Amino acid sequence: MEVPVIRNLLEANDTIARQLRGLFRARGILALNLISSPGAGKTSLLERTLSDLKGEFRMAVIEGDLQTDNDARRVAATGAQAVQINTGGGCHLDGAMVLESLTALDLDKVDILFIENVGNLVCPVEFDCGEDHKIALLSVTEGDDKPEKYPLLFNLSKVMVLNKIDLLPYVDFSTERAERFARRLNAELLILPLSCRSGEGLEAWYDWLRQARAAKKA
Repeated sequence: MEVPVIRNLLEANDTIARQLRGLFRARGILALNLISSPGAGKTSLLERTLSDLKGEFRMAVIEGDLQTDNDARRVAATGAQAVQINTGGGCHLDGAMVLESLTALDLDKVDILFIENVGNLVCPVEFDCGEDHKIALLSVTEGDDKPEKYPLLFNLSKVMVLNKIDLLPYVDFSTERAERFARRLNAELLILPLSCRSGEGLEAWYDWLRQARAAKKA
């Protein structure tokens, strides 16, 4: 039985998410919500992306974390706009947090907005942040059964980034098994294997960003 308080909380969040989506649409901003377990490599992926594509796109990052501003400082070092949200122990970002954080960004200078959510595969999936797409990050240092164990994220995501593939020779991880589980949940899921350390596969991720940004402008 659904608890009314939770239902009301999600409904209130959805109202703000619609407001955010309208704002991003009016400004032509592509908004992406990056969700993963802690340590899967969201910040590393952002560092590479912000550095490699800064000549093509004006990018900004909303960083969600429990306490520190470590990740925000890392992405700001690339020259991108960055704002930190500390949840004080909360397990996810929500629409209200994102809306408030936008006051610290110059949205007239943003083509792509990345929302780096709190490391968690459950709560962040349920709270819409007004994004165009959810991006699931799965690293090969995790179990290849993660899509089966946490189905909602992979069901709702547009892209699954399979990160740290440079470590495949050293870990017990089957890419075929992970992809099979993920595609059972979402037959249209785009799966992008890559390594932020070696750079392998990053160009496919960049090409997808270019296509998604072009579609948002159309």
